Amino acid sequence: MAPLVPSGTEVLAGLEMGCIPVVTAHGRHTGLPCAFVRKRAKPYGTCCLAESTEVEGRRALIVEDVVTSGGQIVLSTADLRGLGAQVGEALCVIDREQGGADGLAAQNIELLSLLTAEDLRAAAAADR
Repeated sequence: MAPLVPSGTEVLAGLEMGCIPVVTAHGRHTGLPCAFVRKRAKPYGTCCLAESTEVEGRRALIVEDVVTSGGQIVLSTADLRGLGAQVGEALCVIDREQGGADGLAAQNIELLSLLTAEDLRAAAAADR
């Protein structure tokens, strides 16, 4: 996934919970800091929406495991933008090709994917 990271990205923003391991490994390979983005800030502890690194004023790349509708990316992007992050792209492991890319484009978010549902279907057909 590292070659898919847009030039100028300053922080990788992994959505809880499923993408925390993905974004952590991705951070090791790219050398970029990672923010772990909650669906909502907890009312105790640090009370932060984005944990681990500062996002304000930085170009953040949302990292997600699987995208279907893109709904959580839209919500988390709005939250991160509210914290002052610049978000224009999201990177996923698998795009299920069920409208997520179009929904994200409507919110000025480009979806980049390592694999698509079609890639997986083609690989399965090749194995038969």
